[in-house]
Amino acid sequence: MALDVIIAIIAYLIGSVNFSVILSKKMAGFDVREKGSGNAGMTNMLRTIGKKAALITLICDVLKGVIAILIAIAAGKISDVPDKAILIQIAGIAVVIGHTFPIFFQFKGGKGVATSLGILLITNWQIGLICLVFALVLMVLTQMVSLGSCAAAVLYPVLTLFINENFIVSEGSGYFIYSVILAAIVLFNHRSNIKRMLNGTENKISLKKQ
Repeated sequence: MALDVIIAIIAYLIGSVNFSVILSKKMAGFDVREKGSGNAGMTNMLRTIGKKAALITLICDVLKGVIAILIAIAAGKISDVPDKAILIQIAGIAVVIGHTFPIFFQFKGGKGVATSLGILLITNWQIGLICLVFALVLMVLTQMVSLGSCAAAVLYPVLTLFINENFIVSEGSGYFIYSVILAAIVLFNHRSNIKRMLNGTENKISLKKQ
């Protein structure tokens, strides 16, 4: 139990390092949360600063998820915890919560999509790639990042029901309930986007304009 708490705290603190806020202040002289949609994430960085800032933010946010999971894996290897998968799940949920509610930035962060992508890719590369391709296809077809993100979040739990291989750690708890929790967090963070999509007023984005 003590190790579970330690992993949760470490992952949460990693998630709380919000690179979009840090980079926007350094590269553009303002807090990205004060511009555009007000969200501290890659899409708003693209809209308000440009491709370079958005790409760096994307890479850093993905790496947060990867690093949190790798720490959980290492902790599982050096401990006698029988359910090693639960450590990964705790780390995954905690790092996304940290990204969404960062203690270092007044608990106002991003929506957790890029960090979740990092988690998926390192936890199960097959599921991660399927979700990524699915999201990208929808984003290109609709020019709505939020639609691709939400659809991939819904797809993730479905895939865990049918794909039982290629998990980086399979000893212990299954991943379905965990995937539902991660999906719920992402969908909750996109609740305003979902309302706009239903109303037909969601913002669209085009890389050609950047």
